[in-house]
Amino acid sequence: MTALAAPGFPEREIRARARNGTAEVFPDPATYGTRLYGPGPAAVADGLDRARIVPPVFMPQRLERLIDLAREPEFTDVDLGSRVGGFTTRLPLYLSAFGSTRAGSGDLAVHASRQAARLGIPMVIGENMIPVHGYRRAGDATRSALLARVEAYLDAAPDGLGGVVVQQSTEDADSEVWNLLYSDPAFRPLLESGRLAFELKTGQGAKPGLGGMTVVDRAEAELLARRFTVSDVLDPDGERRLRCATPGTFTDEILRQQLRFMRNNFPKARTWVKFHPGRDIAHAARTAWSAGADAVTVDGAEGGTGWAPGVFLDHVGLPLAECLRRIGRPDGCLLATGGMWEGGRAVRALALGATAVGLGRAALVAVDEDPEHGLERLADSLALELRLLVSALGKYTVAALGPEDLWWPDGTPWYADGPTVPAPADTAADPARPAVTDPAGAAP
Repeated sequence: MTALAAPGFPEREIRARARNGTAEVFPDPATYGTRLYGPGPAAVADGLDRARIVPPVFMPQRLERLIDLAREPEFTDVDLGSRVGGFTTRLPLYLSAFGSTRAGSGDLAVHASRQAARLGIPMVIGENMIPVHGYRRAGDATRSALLARVEAYLDAAPDGLGGVVVQQSTEDADSEVWNLLYSDPAFRPLLESGRLAFELKTGQGAKPGLGGMTVVDRAEAELLARRFTVSDVLDPDGERRLRCATPGTFTDEILRQQLRFMRNNFPKARTWVKFHPGRDIAHAARTAWSAGADAVTVDGAEGGTGWAPGVFLDHVGLPLAECLRRIGRPDGCLLATGGMWEGGRAVRALALGATAVGLGRAALVAVDEDPEHGLERLADSLALELRLLVSALGKYTVAALGPEDLWWPDGTPWYADGPTVPAPADTAADPARPAVTDPAGAAP
């Protein structure tokens, strides 16, 4: 029996990848020779998944790679290494924040932390871990949930790879979480190796405009009532209470001042910002980059591992594809989360400007399936798909991906301010042929 369920998410496929790894990238090999393969039944897809990945016929970058290698390049020659928010990573992936939820702050989160470290990818620790679960310094009899995750990560992380990112929300600020961690000897290895970041959280995809929410029992509610709003809306006569955090108040000037404060007070830590999928996401992202943010995380409406009202899960916030469309060409490191679990969706987000994509629900489901290696096998299968897809596009680094690698069935121009994809050199100068004006790379 498994502990977690993920309705509406491809849980069965993720669990299969957590068990079988790269074998799940392909059809069942037992059917080879007896089955004719082709596209499967059309699945329900969101805006990002509806885009087709479209390799060109002519591939000059493949020729360049051939000359460098003195042989025909293969998919194994694709370099997936990245710089993510100031960290060096083996893959364009990171472990998304789980927060203080029960699923995200227990043993599963510790196992996920250890596997993320072995993979050489950054790990984000979500908000309210200390206000909810408390904090014990190294050497005390009781370890906090946050320290347990950091210690597991440090024990397994290769030298120079990955990093730990700690979120702070309004209640965390009241608890002076960043001050506490920045001065704690347990975090010194991260600071000395340049692998610590602090992330200012302004919102999340599961519930844009709201703060974090968890379900607690009556006794825990009494303890938390000093720092959080606690409501009996779930079970007025029973034990269950709803613990609500505040989302914080932000304007563009408040955001700039917060980022200046982070950079001045914690100069050895990288500065990240996480936004919910708001309608002004482009302005918010550019405000953060102009104020010196090392990374901007956009959590699409498809994202979320935590507790949220059903109306928010189904009806509130922009889809990730629209967030990326509005941002357009990013001014800095852009991180994307929301429904990530396989290589096709990851490639689309990377082609639309993301530097890396985050694994949240998929990571927890994979670790739930196999606490020792489930996340690693999931990441291995995703990495294989990335290499196959990037190579098929005639490119050999993730950074080389662009909007021209995608085609949209509705023909919608990619960037919000109109057509911006340049015409190929062999057509732009030909007055008899129109220039390319859509992200499909085809003339109108």
